[in-house]
Amino acid sequence: MANIMGSLFGRPDTQKSTMDTIIGLQQQLRTLKKKEQFIQTKIDEDLRLAKANAVSNKPRATAALKRKRTNETQLEHMRGQQVQLEMHVNTLELAKLNAEMVAAIRKAADALKKIQSASGMSLAAVDETIPEIVEWNEVATEIVQLISNPVGASDMVGDELQRELEELKDEVLSERLKGADRVPLENPVGDVRGGLVAAAEDEEEVALCQLQAEMYM
Repeated sequence: MANIMGSLFGRPDTQKSTMDTIIGLQQQLRTLKKKEQFIQTKIDEDLRLAKANAVSNKPRATAALKRKRTNETQLEHMRGQQVQLEMHVNTLELAKLNAEMVAAIRKAADALKKIQSASGMSLAAVDETIPEIVEWNEVATEIVQLISNPVGASDMVGDELQRELEELKDEVLSERLKGADRVPLENPVGDVRGGLVAAAEDEEEVALCQLQAEMYM
């Protein structure tokens, strides 16, 4: 069906002929509508005359009614013609639209074929290329990691943490010695307990620093 429509409406001369036909049918529709309005005016006039002479002049009223009926028959016939013309116009416009869509799809398919031919792209080529892309992505990731983490950086961080840990130990021991000199005599048990709690907290901090240092070693 698509091939038939493409062959019928794809050629420029066929497209022009189709447009000319549609324009001609639309002109006929406009002519019919004008005639319809004219006949409707005559029908209204005959009806007015029939009413005006229904009592005083029956022959004239009867003649007006006959003309009215004749014009009504003609009007119905013209309306039927109008419906047929509208159907033809709609059919041609739809066929033209479908043909244009088929032509656009065909152009897109041709363009895609040209792109694939120019790039040498095929299913087999894609299957071969994807593993290479994955491999190069892995290499690029490793390169980024090496650049972001220079050689010896982790050792430097571990050494710094170790020095910081030693400094903390010295501070803790100094504070303990100072605290021992200032122990009040009123509540020795409570102060000793508090000192043990503080020592436990200090040991937790020291353990945390040691753990961090081990992570970077």
